Amino acid sequence: MSLLIHLLACLFGMGSWVSINGLWVELPLMVPQIPEGWYLPSYLSVLIQIANIGPLFVTLMHRFRPGALNEAAVIYVIISLGTVASFLLGFFWKETVVVVGVPRSVALFVLTFFLAAVDCTSSVTFLPFMMRLKTQYLITYYIGEGVSGLLPALVALIQGVGVVHCMNSTQSLNHTLNSSDSSVTFDLQAQYQPANFSAEVFFFFLSAMMLVCLVAFLLLNYHPSVAREHPSGQYTNRNRMWAEQKPMMDPYQSAIQKRRSSFGTGSYSWTQVFYIFVILAWVNALTNVVLPSVQSYSCLPYGNKAYHLSATMAAVANPLACFIAMFFPIRSLLLMGVLTVIGSGVGAYIMGMAVLSPCPLLANETSGGVIIVLAWILFVLTLSYVKVIIGVILRDEGHSALVWCGAVVQLGSLLGAVTMFPVVSVYSYFSSGDPCNTKCP
Repeated sequence: MSLLIHLLACLFGMGSWVSINGLWVELPLMVPQIPEGWYLPSYLSVLIQIANIGPLFVTLMHRFRPGALNEAAVIYVIISLGTVASFLLGFFWKETVVVVGVPRSVALFVLTFFLAAVDCTSSVTFLPFMMRLKTQYLITYYIGEGVSGLLPALVALIQGVGVVHCMNSTQSLNHTLNSSDSSVTFDLQAQYQPANFSAEVFFFFLSAMMLVCLVAFLLLNYHPSVAREHPSGQYTNRNRMWAEQKPMMDPYQSAIQKRRSSFGTGSYSWTQVFYIFVILAWVNALTNVVLPSVQSYSCLPYGNKAYHLSATMAAVANPLACFIAMFFPIRSLLLMGVLTVIGSGVGAYIMGMAVLSPCPLLANETSGGVIIVLAWILFVLTLSYVKVIIGVILRDEGHSALVWCGAVVQLGSLLGAVTMFPVVSVYSYFSSGDPCNTKCP
Protein backbone atom coordinates (compact mmCIF):
# COMPACT_ATOMS: atom_id res chain seq x y z
CA MET A 1 0.00 0.00 0.00
CA SER A 2 1.39 3.39 -0.98
CA LEU A 3 1.48 6.08 1.72
CA LEU A 4 1.08 8.72 -0.99
CA ILE A 5 -2.17 7.18 -2.25
CA HIS A 6 -3.51 6.87 1.29
CA LEU A 7 -2.79 10.59 1.77
CA LEU A 8 -4.44 11.50 -1.56
CA ALA A 9 -7.51 9.36 -0.78
CA CYS A 10 -7.77 11.05 2.63
CA LEU A 11 -7.49 14.56 1.15
CA PHE A 12 -10.01 13.63 -1.56
CA GLY A 13 -12.47 12.38 1.06
CA MET A 14 -11.90 15.49 3.15
CA GLY A 15 -13.39 17.63 0.39
CA SER A 16 -16.67 15.70 0.45
CA TRP A 17 -18.33 17.61 3.32
CA VAL A 18 -15.75 20.14 4.54
CA SER A 19 -17.71 23.18 3.26
CA ILE A 20 -21.04 22.40 4.90
CA ASN A 21 -19.39 21.11 8.09
CA GLY A 22 -17.41 24.33 8.22
CA LEU A 23 -20.56 26.38 7.77
CA TRP A 24 -22.20 24.62 10.72
CA VAL A 25 -19.35 25.24 13.16
CA GLU A 26 -19.20 28.92 12.16
CA LEU A 27 -22.88 29.53 13.01
CA PRO A 28 -22.28 31.04 16.50
CA LEU A 29 -20.18 33.75 14.86
CA MET A 30 -22.58 34.33 11.96
CA VAL A 31 -25.94 34.29 13.74
CA PRO A 32 -25.58 37.62 15.67
CA GLN A 33 -24.77 39.43 12.40
CA ILE A 34 -27.59 38.28 10.12
CA PRO A 35 -31.35 38.99 10.24
CA GLU A 36 -32.42 35.32 10.42
CA GLY A 37 -30.80 34.83 13.83
CA TRP A 38 -30.96 31.33 15.28
CA TYR A 39 -33.55 30.30 12.69
CA LEU A 40 -30.61 30.07 10.27
CA PRO A 41 -29.72 26.41 11.11
CA SER A 42 -33.23 25.28 10.16
CA TYR A 43 -33.15 27.25 6.91
CA LEU A 44 -29.78 25.72 6.10
CA SER A 45 -31.14 22.23 6.78
CA VAL A 46 -33.93 22.81 4.25
CA LEU A 47 -31.49 24.19 1.65
CA ILE A 48 -29.21 21.19 2.09
CA GLN A 49 -32.09 18.80 1.49
CA ILE A 50 -33.29 20.74 -1.57
CA ALA A 51 -29.75 20.37 -2.89
CA ASN A 52 -30.37 16.61 -3.07
CA ILE A 53 -31.53 17.32 -6.60
CA GLY A 54 -27.85 16.81 -7.49
CA PRO A 55 -27.49 13.21 -6.27
CA LEU A 56 -31.02 12.46 -7.53
CA PHE A 57 -29.98 13.48 -11.05
CA VAL A 58 -26.78 11.39 -10.90
CA THR A 59 -28.65 8.34 -9.55
CA LEU A 60 -31.35 8.56 -12.22
CA MET A 61 -28.72 8.90 -14.94
CA HIS A 62 -26.94 5.86 -13.55
CA ARG A 63 -30.20 3.90 -13.51
CA PHE A 64 -31.60 4.83 -16.93
CA ARG A 65 -28.50 5.90 -18.88
CA PRO A 66 -25.64 3.85 -17.41
CA GLY A 67 -22.24 5.02 -18.63
CA ALA A 68 -23.62 8.21 -20.19
CA LEU A 69 -22.40 10.41 -17.33
CA ASN A 70 -18.65 11.05 -17.14
CA GLU A 71 -17.98 10.48 -13.44
CA ALA A 72 -14.57 12.19 -13.38
CA ALA A 73 -15.94 15.25 -15.21
CA VAL A 74 -18.78 15.59 -12.70
CA ILE A 75 -16.31 15.43 -9.82
CA TYR A 76 -14.11 18.12 -11.41
CA VAL A 77 -17.16 20.37 -11.81
CA ILE A 78 -18.51 19.96 -8.28
CA ILE A 79 -15.13 20.41 -6.56
CA SER A 80 -14.44 23.54 -8.63
CA LEU A 81 -17.92 24.85 -7.83
CA GLY A 82 -17.35 24.21 -4.11
CA THR A 83 -14.02 26.05 -4.22
CA VAL A 84 -15.54 29.12 -5.90
CA ALA A 85 -18.69 29.17 -3.70
CA SER A 86 -16.61 28.97 -0.49
CA PHE A 87 -14.41 31.81 -1.74
CA LEU A 88 -17.40 34.02 -2.62
CA LEU A 89 -18.98 33.27 0.76
CA GLY A 90 -16.08 35.13 2.38
CA PHE A 91 -17.20 38.33 0.60
CA PHE A 92 -21.00 38.09 0.58
CA TRP A 93 -22.20 36.10 3.63
CA LYS A 94 -23.35 39.25 5.50
CA GLU A 95 -25.00 40.92 2.49
CA THR A 96 -28.78 41.26 2.73
CA VAL A 97 -31.59 41.95 0.26
CA VAL A 98 -35.03 43.27 1.21
CA VAL A 99 -37.63 40.63 0.33
CA VAL A 100 -41.31 41.53 0.96
CA GLY A 101 -40.18 44.32 3.27
CA VAL A 102 -37.89 42.09 5.33
CA PRO A 103 -34.08 41.91 5.02
CA ARG A 104 -32.91 38.43 4.04
CA SER A 105 -29.47 36.86 3.59
CA VAL A 106 -30.12 35.93 -0.03
CA ALA A 107 -26.44 35.68 -1.02
CA LEU A 108 -25.74 33.37 1.94
CA PHE A 109 -28.67 31.13 1.00
CA VAL A 110 -27.73 30.92 -2.70
CA LEU A 111 -24.07 30.12 -2.00
CA THR A 112 -25.05 27.63 0.70
CA PHE A 113 -27.31 25.88 -1.81
CA PHE A 114 -24.37 25.48 -4.21
CA LEU A 115 -22.12 24.20 -1.42
CA ALA A 116 -24.82 21.75 -0.36
CA ALA A 117 -25.31 20.58 -3.95
CA VAL A 118 -21.57 19.94 -4.16
CA ASP A 119 -21.40 18.00 -0.89
CA CYS A 120 -24.60 16.01 -1.48
CA THR A 121 -23.56 15.05 -5.00
CA SER A 122 -20.18 13.91 -3.66
CA SER A 123 -22.00 11.02 -1.93
CA VAL A 124 -22.92 9.47 -5.29
CA THR A 125 -19.74 10.34 -7.19
CA PHE A 126 -16.75 10.21 -4.82
CA LEU A 127 -17.60 6.75 -3.43
CA PRO A 128 -18.08 5.09 -6.85
CA PHE A 129 -14.83 6.68 -8.04
CA MET A 130 -13.00 4.87 -5.23
CA MET A 131 -13.90 1.60 -6.98
CA ARG A 132 -10.87 2.32 -9.20
CA LEU A 133 -8.57 1.73 -6.23
CA LYS A 134 -8.08 -1.22 -3.90
CA THR A 135 -10.46 -1.78 -0.98
CA GLN A 136 -8.08 -0.49 1.72
CA TYR A 137 -8.11 2.96 0.15
CA LEU A 138 -11.89 3.19 0.59
CA ILE A 139 -11.42 3.12 4.37
CA THR A 140 -8.79 5.89 4.05
CA TYR A 141 -11.37 7.85 2.05
CA TYR A 142 -13.81 7.47 4.95
CA ILE A 143 -11.12 8.75 7.33
CA GLY A 144 -10.85 11.83 5.11
CA GLU A 145 -14.62 12.22 5.19
CA GLY A 146 -14.39 12.19 8.99
CA VAL A 147 -11.59 14.76 8.91
CA SER A 148 -13.93 17.00 6.89
CA GLY A 149 -15.84 17.48 10.14
CA LEU A 150 -12.85 17.46 12.49
CA LEU A 151 -10.66 20.01 10.74
CA PRO A 152 -13.23 22.87 10.58
CA ALA A 153 -14.13 22.16 14.24
CA LEU A 154 -10.49 22.47 15.31
CA VAL A 155 -10.00 25.68 13.30
CA ALA A 156 -13.21 27.10 14.81
CA LEU A 157 -11.89 26.17 18.25
CA ILE A 158 -8.69 28.13 17.55
CA GLN A 159 -10.84 30.94 16.19
CA GLY A 160 -12.75 31.08 19.48
CA VAL A 161 -16.21 30.64 17.95
CA GLY A 162 -19.14 30.72 20.36
CA VAL A 163 -17.15 31.48 23.53
CA VAL A 164 -19.61 33.09 25.93
CA HIS A 165 -18.77 34.99 29.12
CA CYS A 166 -21.37 35.98 31.70
CA MET A 167 -21.01 39.69 32.53
CA ASN A 168 -22.59 41.47 35.50
CA SER A 169 -25.28 44.00 34.68
CA THR A 170 -27.48 46.07 36.98
CA GLN A 171 -31.08 47.14 36.55
CA SER A 172 -33.03 49.73 38.56
CA LEU A 173 -36.67 48.93 39.28
CA ASN A 174 -39.56 50.99 40.77
CA HIS A 175 -37.63 54.25 40.41
CA THR A 176 -39.83 57.38 40.35
CA LEU A 177 -39.09 61.11 40.30
CA ASN A 178 -40.94 61.74 43.57
CA SER A 179 -39.44 58.85 45.46
CA SER A 180 -35.96 57.92 46.33
CA ASP A 181 -37.04 54.31 46.81
CA SER A 182 -35.75 52.00 44.15
CA SER A 183 -34.54 48.47 44.02
CA VAL A 184 -31.42 47.44 42.16
CA THR A 185 -31.07 43.93 40.80
CA PHE A 186 -27.86 42.31 39.69
CA ASP A 187 -28.19 40.16 36.62
CA LEU A 188 -25.84 38.22 34.38
CA GLN A 189 -25.80 38.92 30.67
CA ALA A 190 -24.35 36.52 28.10
CA GLN A 191 -21.80 38.14 25.81
CA TYR A 192 -20.04 36.43 22.91
CA GLN A 193 -16.33 37.13 22.94
CA PRO A 194 -14.77 38.49 19.73
CA ALA A 195 -13.21 35.81 17.55
CA ASN A 196 -9.47 35.59 17.04
CA PHE A 197 -10.01 35.94 13.30
CA SER A 198 -13.04 36.77 11.16
CA ALA A 199 -15.58 34.54 9.46
CA GLU A 200 -14.23 35.81 6.13
CA VAL A 201 -10.82 34.27 6.87
CA PHE A 202 -12.53 31.01 7.88
CA PHE A 203 -14.42 30.81 4.57
CA PHE A 204 -11.20 31.44 2.63
CA PHE A 205 -9.71 28.54 4.59
CA LEU A 206 -12.62 26.31 3.49
CA SER A 207 -12.01 27.38 -0.12
CA ALA A 208 -8.34 26.41 0.24
CA MET A 209 -9.37 22.97 1.57
CA MET A 210 -11.58 22.44 -1.49
CA LEU A 211 -8.65 23.42 -3.68
CA VAL A 212 -6.49 20.82 -1.90
CA CYS A 213 -9.23 18.25 -2.62
CA LEU A 214 -9.14 19.21 -6.32
CA VAL A 215 -5.36 18.75 -6.47
CA ALA A 216 -5.67 15.37 -4.72
CA PHE A 217 -8.27 14.27 -7.25
CA LEU A 218 -6.03 15.34 -10.14
CA LEU A 219 -3.18 13.26 -8.73
CA LEU A 220 -5.47 10.26 -8.15
CA ASN A 221 -6.30 10.42 -11.84
CA TYR A 222 -2.89 11.06 -13.34
CA HIS A 223 -0.08 10.18 -10.92
CA PRO A 224 1.84 7.09 -12.17
CA SER A 225 2.04 5.43 -8.74
CA VAL A 226 -1.77 5.55 -8.47
CA ALA A 227 -2.14 3.57 -11.71
CA ARG A 228 0.00 0.79 -10.22
CA GLU A 229 -2.42 0.53 -7.28
CA HIS A 230 -5.46 -0.16 -9.44
CA PRO A 231 -6.93 -3.65 -8.99
CA SER A 232 -5.72 -6.09 -11.65
CA GLY A 233 -8.28 -5.59 -14.38
CA GLN A 234 -11.72 -4.30 -13.59
CA TYR A 235 -13.02 -5.04 -10.15
CA THR A 236 -16.16 -6.67 -11.54
CA ASN A 237 -14.02 -8.93 -13.69
CA ARG A 238 -12.07 -10.00 -10.64
CA ASN A 239 -15.30 -10.87 -8.87
CA ARG A 240 -16.40 -12.81 -11.90
CA MET A 241 -13.14 -14.74 -11.96
CA TRP A 242 -13.58 -15.53 -8.27
CA ALA A 243 -17.12 -16.72 -8.89
CA GLU A 244 -15.92 -18.94 -11.73
CA GLN A 245 -13.22 -20.54 -9.61
CA LYS A 246 -15.51 -21.16 -6.63
CA PRO A 247 -17.60 -23.97 -8.23
CA MET A 248 -14.44 -26.07 -8.64
CA MET A 249 -14.23 -26.11 -4.84
CA ASP A 250 -17.91 -26.42 -3.92
CA PRO A 251 -20.35 -26.33 -6.85
CA TYR A 252 -23.47 -26.84 -4.73
CA GLN A 253 -22.66 -24.01 -2.31
CA SER A 254 -21.80 -21.65 -5.15
CA ALA A 255 -25.06 -22.37 -6.94
CA ILE A 256 -27.00 -21.48 -3.80
CA GLN A 257 -25.04 -18.23 -3.41
CA LYS A 258 -25.73 -17.25 -7.02
CA ARG A 259 -29.45 -17.58 -6.46
CA ARG A 260 -29.55 -15.29 -3.45
CA SER A 261 -30.31 -12.11 -5.42
CA SER A 262 -29.43 -10.17 -8.53
CA PHE A 263 -27.90 -7.38 -6.45
CA GLY A 264 -24.17 -6.93 -7.05
CA THR A 265 -22.32 -10.24 -6.90
CA GLY A 266 -25.34 -12.00 -5.40
CA SER A 267 -23.59 -12.56 -2.06
CA TYR A 268 -26.57 -11.22 -0.12
CA SER A 269 -30.27 -12.03 -0.35
CA TRP A 270 -32.75 -9.25 -1.02
CA THR A 271 -33.77 -9.36 2.65
CA GLN A 272 -30.16 -8.76 3.68
CA VAL A 273 -29.76 -6.00 1.10
CA PHE A 274 -32.92 -4.32 2.43
CA TYR A 275 -31.59 -4.71 5.99
CA ILE A 276 -28.26 -3.09 5.04
CA PHE A 277 -29.87 -0.14 3.28
CA VAL A 278 -32.43 0.47 6.06
CA ILE A 279 -29.62 0.60 8.62
CA LEU A 280 -27.62 2.88 6.31
CA ALA A 281 -30.56 5.31 5.96
CA TRP A 282 -31.32 5.20 9.70
CA VAL A 283 -27.71 5.77 10.77
CA ASN A 284 -27.23 8.69 8.38
CA ALA A 285 -30.52 10.27 9.43
CA LEU A 286 -29.36 10.21 13.06
CA THR A 287 -25.73 11.29 12.54
CA ASN A 288 -26.23 13.84 9.76
CA VAL A 289 -29.44 15.61 10.79
CA VAL A 290 -31.53 14.41 13.75
CA LEU A 291 -28.99 14.61 16.58
CA PRO A 292 -26.84 17.48 15.20
CA SER A 293 -29.99 19.64 15.01
CA VAL A 294 -30.43 19.33 18.81
CA GLN A 295 -26.76 19.26 19.86
CA SER A 296 -26.86 22.74 21.35
CA TYR A 297 -30.03 21.92 23.32
CA SER A 298 -28.51 18.71 24.69
CA CYS A 299 -25.13 20.24 25.67
CA LEU A 300 -25.43 23.95 26.49
CA PRO A 301 -27.35 23.40 29.76
CA TYR A 302 -24.17 21.75 31.04
CA GLY A 303 -22.05 24.76 30.09
CA ASN A 304 -20.16 26.07 27.09
CA LYS A 305 -17.18 23.85 27.85
CA ALA A 306 -19.37 20.73 27.62
CA TYR A 307 -20.84 22.00 24.35
CA HIS A 308 -17.48 22.68 22.71
CA LEU A 309 -15.97 19.45 24.02
CA SER A 310 -18.88 17.37 22.74
CA ALA A 311 -18.73 19.02 19.29
CA THR A 312 -14.95 18.64 19.01
CA MET A 313 -14.64 15.13 20.44
CA ALA A 314 -17.56 13.90 18.33
CA ALA A 315 -15.69 15.24 15.29
CA VAL A 316 -12.60 13.31 16.45
CA ALA A 317 -14.64 10.13 16.98
CA ASN A 318 -15.66 9.99 13.31
CA PRO A 319 -12.18 9.53 11.76
CA LEU A 320 -11.20 7.41 14.79
CA ALA A 321 -13.98 4.95 13.93
CA CYS A 322 -12.72 4.82 10.35
CA PHE A 323 -9.18 4.23 11.59
CA ILE A 324 -10.40 1.32 13.74
CA ALA A 325 -12.26 -0.09 10.73
CA MET A 326 -9.01 -0.05 8.76
CA PHE A 327 -7.55 -2.67 11.11
CA PHE A 328 -10.77 -4.44 12.16
CA PRO A 329 -13.14 -4.45 9.14
CA ILE A 330 -15.64 -6.90 10.63
CA ARG A 331 -18.29 -7.46 7.94
CA SER A 332 -20.85 -9.04 10.22
CA LEU A 333 -24.49 -8.12 9.70
CA LEU A 334 -25.21 -9.14 13.29
CA LEU A 335 -22.50 -6.83 14.68
CA MET A 336 -23.80 -4.08 12.42
CA GLY A 337 -27.25 -4.45 13.98
CA VAL A 338 -25.89 -4.58 17.55
CA LEU A 339 -23.80 -1.43 17.08
CA THR A 340 -26.76 0.34 15.48
CA VAL A 341 -28.94 -0.51 18.50
CA ILE A 342 -26.23 0.70 20.92
CA GLY A 343 -25.68 3.93 18.98
CA SER A 344 -29.43 4.53 18.69
CA GLY A 345 -29.84 3.96 22.44
CA VAL A 346 -27.14 6.53 23.22
CA GLY A 347 -28.79 8.85 20.70
CA ALA A 348 -32.10 8.42 22.55
CA TYR A 349 -30.39 9.58 25.77
CA ILE A 350 -29.00 12.65 23.96
CA MET A 351 -32.43 13.41 22.51
CA GLY A 352 -33.97 13.02 25.97
CA MET A 353 -31.56 15.60 27.42
CA ALA A 354 -32.42 17.96 24.55
CA VAL A 355 -36.14 17.59 25.27
CA LEU A 356 -35.53 18.34 28.97
CA SER A 357 -33.47 21.46 28.14
CA PRO A 358 -32.85 23.91 29.76
CA CYS A 359 -32.94 21.68 32.84
CA PRO A 360 -31.85 18.15 31.84
CA LEU A 361 -30.72 15.45 34.23
CA LEU A 362 -27.68 16.36 36.37
CA ALA A 363 -27.69 19.90 34.95
CA ASN A 364 -25.92 21.29 38.01
CA GLU A 365 -23.45 18.43 38.35
CA THR A 366 -20.04 18.00 36.75
CA SER A 367 -20.96 14.36 36.08
CA GLY A 368 -23.83 15.54 33.84
CA GLY A 369 -21.40 17.34 31.52
CA VAL A 370 -19.03 14.36 31.50
CA ILE A 371 -21.85 11.96 30.63
CA ILE A 372 -23.20 14.08 27.76
CA VAL A 373 -19.72 14.46 26.24
CA LEU A 374 -19.08 10.70 26.51
CA ALA A 375 -22.54 10.04 25.05
CA TRP A 376 -21.74 12.13 21.97
CA ILE A 377 -18.40 10.38 21.51
CA LEU A 378 -19.94 6.89 21.81
CA PHE A 379 -22.86 7.83 19.55
CA VAL A 380 -20.62 9.06 16.72
CA LEU A 381 -18.01 6.31 17.21
CA THR A 382 -20.43 3.38 16.93
CA LEU A 383 -22.56 4.68 14.07
CA SER A 384 -19.55 5.94 12.08
CA TYR A 385 -18.06 2.45 12.29
CA VAL A 386 -21.36 1.04 10.99
CA LYS A 387 -21.28 3.44 8.03
CA VAL A 388 -17.74 2.45 7.10
CA ILE A 389 -18.47 -1.28 7.30
CA ILE A 390 -21.55 -0.85 5.10
CA GLY A 391 -19.39 1.07 2.60
CA VAL A 392 -16.81 -1.75 2.58
CA ILE A 393 -19.53 -4.39 2.11
CA LEU A 394 -21.15 -2.50 -0.77
CA ARG A 395 -17.78 -1.81 -2.35
CA ASP A 396 -17.37 -5.56 -2.78
CA GLU A 397 -20.74 -5.62 -4.55
CA GLY A 398 -19.56 -3.33 -7.34
CA HIS A 399 -19.77 0.22 -8.68
CA SER A 400 -23.57 0.28 -8.88
CA ALA A 401 -23.87 -0.70 -5.21
CA LEU A 402 -21.75 2.30 -4.19
CA VAL A 403 -23.93 4.64 -6.24
CA TRP A 404 -27.00 3.33 -4.42
CA CYS A 405 -25.06 3.61 -1.16
CA GLY A 406 -24.61 7.33 -1.75
CA ALA A 407 -28.25 7.74 -2.77
CA VAL A 408 -29.52 6.03 0.41
CA VAL A 409 -27.18 8.17 2.53
CA GLN A 410 -28.85 11.28 1.11
CA LEU A 411 -32.33 9.74 1.42
CA GLY A 412 -31.75 9.07 5.11
CA SER A 413 -30.55 12.63 5.65
CA LEU A 414 -33.59 13.96 3.78
CA LEU A 415 -36.03 11.97 5.93
CA GLY A 416 -34.24 13.18 9.06
CA ALA A 417 -34.51 16.80 7.95
CA VAL A 418 -38.19 16.50 7.04
CA THR A 419 -38.83 15.10 10.52
CA MET A 420 -36.76 17.60 12.53
CA PHE A 421 -37.47 20.88 10.75
CA PRO A 422 -41.08 21.26 11.91
CA VAL A 423 -40.24 19.99 15.40
CA VAL A 424 -37.36 22.43 15.93
CA SER A 425 -38.34 25.46 13.84
CA VAL A 426 -42.11 25.44 13.36
CA TYR A 427 -43.37 24.16 16.71
CA SER A 428 -40.32 25.27 18.75
CA TYR A 429 -40.45 22.07 20.76
CA PHE A 430 -36.98 22.60 22.22
CA SER A 431 -35.91 25.37 24.59
CA SER A 432 -32.31 26.46 25.03
CA GLY A 433 -32.66 28.74 28.05
CA ASP A 434 -30.26 31.49 29.04
CA PRO A 435 -26.68 30.22 29.47
CA CYS A 436 -26.08 32.72 32.29
CA ASN A 437 -29.42 33.05 34.13
CA THR A 438 -31.18 29.68 33.86
CA LYS A 439 -31.71 28.23 37.34
CA CYS A 440 -32.51 24.54 37.60
CA PRO A 441 -33.81 22.83 40.78
